[in-house]
Amino acid sequence: MAQTADADVIVIGAGLAGLVTATELTSAGRHVLLIDAEPRASLGGQAWWSFGGLFLVGSPEQRRMGVDDDVELAFADWLGSAGFAPGAADGVGPDAQGYAWARAFVEFAGTDLRPWLHDLGVRWFPLVQWAERGGYLADGHGNSVPRFHVTWGTGPGVLAPFLAAAARAREAGLLDVRFRHRAVGFEVTDGVVDGVRVEILAPDDAERGAPSSRDVVREEVLRAGAVVVATGGIGANHDLVRAQWPTAAGRLPERMLSGVPDSTDGVLQTVAADAGAALVHTDRMWHYPEGITNHSPVWSRHGIRILAGPSSLWLDADGNRLPPPLFPGFDALGALQHVTARGDDHSWFVLNKAIMDTEFALSGSEQNPDLTGKSVRQLAQRVLPGAVGPVARFAESSDEFVWAPDAAELAAGMNALTGTPRIDADALARTIALRDAQVRSGLGKDHQVVATAMARRYRVDRLIRVAPPRPLTTPKDGPLLAVRLSVLTRKTLGGLHTDAAGRVLRPDGEVLPGLWAVGEAAGFGGGGMHGHRALEGTFLGGCLFTGRLAGRALARDSA
Repeated sequence: MAQTADADVIVIGAGLAGLVTATELTSAGRHVLLIDAEPRASLGGQAWWSFGGLFLVGSPEQRRMGVDDDVELAFADWLGSAGFAPGAADGVGPDAQGYAWARAFVEFAGTDLRPWLHDLGVRWFPLVQWAERGGYLADGHGNSVPRFHVTWGTGPGVLAPFLAAAARAREAGLLDVRFRHRAVGFEVTDGVVDGVRVEILAPDDAERGAPSSRDVVREEVLRAGAVVVATGGIGANHDLVRAQWPTAAGRLPERMLSGVPDSTDGVLQTVAADAGAALVHTDRMWHYPEGITNHSPVWSRHGIRILAGPSSLWLDADGNRLPPPLFPGFDALGALQHVTARGDDHSWFVLNKAIMDTEFALSGSEQNPDLTGKSVRQLAQRVLPGAVGPVARFAESSDEFVWAPDAAELAAGMNALTGTPRIDADALARTIALRDAQVRSGLGKDHQVVATAMARRYRVDRLIRVAPPRPLTTPKDGPLLAVRLSVLTRKTLGGLHTDAAGRVLRPDGEVLPGLWAVGEAAGFGGGGMHGHRALEGTFLGGCLFTGRLAGRALARDSA
């Protein structure tokens, strides 16, 4: 094998976490080798495709919307969602590191995160969104207040300052970026990780996110004083996802969609474990039940998540409503586990055109050209009648959108799509009629109707997110619509076990010298800072936080 020149640090993975780590190191004068298996077009990784949502606490944007928030409320929400094991707060047990990272991240989200990014030129859409509302008791899952801040420029807008910093570091000779370098093993000398074995892959001009060749040209060994794993999660590896899914939550179906490119395969986590690293909480995942097939796919099984407001009826594969509070936007994991516990591969949203026009959005930078392109003119269309452009295109192009003038034809269309007679027309009509009667009452006992009315008390929801409560069968709001929803793989909440600085730990809890991990590969900190559930906006934030913290700690260590 050929031997390459040394670097101070090798960072594996040129996504957001890897870029932040690398640029923190180069800003301190360290020489960094940044490698990635994908072609140059995929620089920025999964973050480029994201909606750009960030979990911020006590922000000026919240205050302008009349939202009163602070770190203590946010951390109470976090704990209610995470379900950490007993002892975590005292620094003992399997969630001790995750708890410490969670506390530090929430404090970061309420202090330095926004001013740091603002100084780098990042800005946010002023209307703060309310994701993962929960709907349980005060100590249960969910955000008590809106905290989801959409970046002006979406995912590419979050990446921009770090791509610029990387370009400056390359010009200064401090950063060497090598694409088509696939890490396949670690070099360990006297118990210290001091290098990476890589396969040099054949050149490939695949577009961003598209599958690329795995033809190997040659192998090399790269050596450095430390190695950082920033390779993301396992979302594209459906066999591994199914194998690690907790048996108590039912089973994930054979037919699933992918919310991440094919390269997000989790292979390097196993390679790290073979080198002595500890993996923890691998059964904790954050996949979505609201996926629809992309009509213009880039990667294999490419799916898009519907970000729905609270008015759509959510029905299981047999047409039964999901139990409270499993309404759209309230508890993604709870809804997913309800579907998987039944052994189904789909569920349904049932609504009408007026609700779709107001309440449907699609996740991802490419599905939000107004925000991604920073177009005020296009953005203004969100407050005008009709669906935003990408939603309208899906409604026209997707076979998973079933339109009908009444419940009988809707049921027939739903059954035709799945090839099964599981939806009973009379039962569907009765479900819609009972819901509509609750809306007409103006009060009602239906938890979803009450929750929807409460949502409209928040000015952003009333303006652009939640339709006025009316019966689904209101003629001017028609026709009726059913959307088939599939499981969409996305994030893994566990990963390489790390200490408070990002150093990877061995199974005995001791540091594995020379090896560090950041981003999703590290469970966004400590091998699982989210616990069992996430509050959204915390994935990009977790990549930023772990990359910044580990990069600065490594810079001090290598001084």
